[in-house]
Amino acid sequence: MPSPATNPKPFSRYEFLIAWRYLRARRAEGGVSVMTWISLVGIALGVAALIVTLAVRTGFRAEFVDTMLGANAHTSVYMSPTTFTNELTEEVYLQPGRISDYDEMAQRLADVPGVVSTAPVVKGQVMATSNGAANVAEVFGIKLDDLKAMTRIADPSTALGNIDDFERGIAIGSGIARELGVTTGDRIRLIAPEGAQTAFGTSPRVNAYEVVYIFTAGRYDIDRTRVFMPLTEAQSYFNREGVADEIEIFVDDPDRISDWTLPLMQAAGEGAQVWTWKDSSASFLKALDMEDDVMFIILSVLVLIATMNITSGLIMLVKNKGRDIGILRTIGLTERAVLRVFFLCGAFTGIIGTIAGVVLGVIVSLNVDHIMTAVNWFSGGGAWDPSVRGIYELPAKLRLADIGKAVTLSLVLSFLVTIFPAARAARMNPVEALRYE
Repeated sequence: MPSPATNPKPFSRYEFLIAWRYLRARRAEGGVSVMTWISLVGIALGVAALIVTLAVRTGFRAEFVDTMLGANAHTSVYMSPTTFTNELTEEVYLQPGRISDYDEMAQRLADVPGVVSTAPVVKGQVMATSNGAANVAEVFGIKLDDLKAMTRIADPSTALGNIDDFERGIAIGSGIARELGVTTGDRIRLIAPEGAQTAFGTSPRVNAYEVVYIFTAGRYDIDRTRVFMPLTEAQSYFNREGVADEIEIFVDDPDRISDWTLPLMQAAGEGAQVWTWKDSSASFLKALDMEDDVMFIILSVLVLIATMNITSGLIMLVKNKGRDIGILRTIGLTERAVLRVFFLCGAFTGIIGTIAGVVLGVIVSLNVDHIMTAVNWFSGGGAWDPSVRGIYELPAKLRLADIGKAVTLSLVLSFLVTIFPAARAARMNPVEALRYE
């Protein structure tokens, strides 16, 4: 054993050997061994829970945004409402803004750097009926090429029918098709409240259309309410001849969509307004961010509680090894060396528990969908409701940054809680430790 005069380097090999020997408690010191295992298992479960939670939250957010952007525009340009005065009653009405030069405006917007595509759109609310069933639907009048640009809509692996037949019929979501009991080739009736103008007022417009394409966007609300109709037919059906309601725009970086707000307004001209996908989901995205922070704090407390078991185990270990500490100090081991030995005892527990937690967390995250399916089956099918969650399955997305956060938190807490019992062992007086030996 080196003497103080040799001044050995910190964390020398003999310090690791002593620490590892102390961790392998004999049967007579079973209490220390039990506390070590409890600490290790607690840290592993805490780290695994943290990794799984972060993976699920990241996957949920990514899936939500992907399904939203795959079936909706990144941003839309529309005109501000205008006022209309009735000459007979002198009453002032507010009329929705319409875009008459939509092709020219769409081209101007497409020329803005970073814009991938633009699409004039007509929108309206209808009642869809078939086979005695009815469902409220939102109709999007759009051109075929613009419909094909929507990745979630034009995905042939999740759709029925041929999207190229769109010009002779309509495309509906799988949720509408299921509720109305229709498939491709069937016809459904669309009832619009504002139809033809007659001498007795406005009468509802009822038209029947063939379903030529059924899509699954991955979002419950979209699949259950969305209907796509050819632009010219939608203009006629909703009394929008020669105009469009808005111009939908897709950009190359949706996460930075706010950077295009001012250029798009300038390109669109006076009276233009911009509504981005973040504007429509701002409250939900902020709620997700807040929930992520809260969940991380809560699970961090769980990891802290697990690491506190290291303190209990080390205090017991120091008490059981008082004689050994006295002997080591007598033969030349310094206070700092003793501190490092017991610090390593706690660090070993934290490192091994963290590694086990990372392995367990990764395995669970990669199989979370299968686990959720089993839970859903055992619970009778109510564990995951797409009508509430918005998406059909529980996703998980592992990121190195999230794993790094969990590992860093666990190791830092594990190292911090070992300082007190290790310092207590280092301050132990060798004379007192050996007095009754």
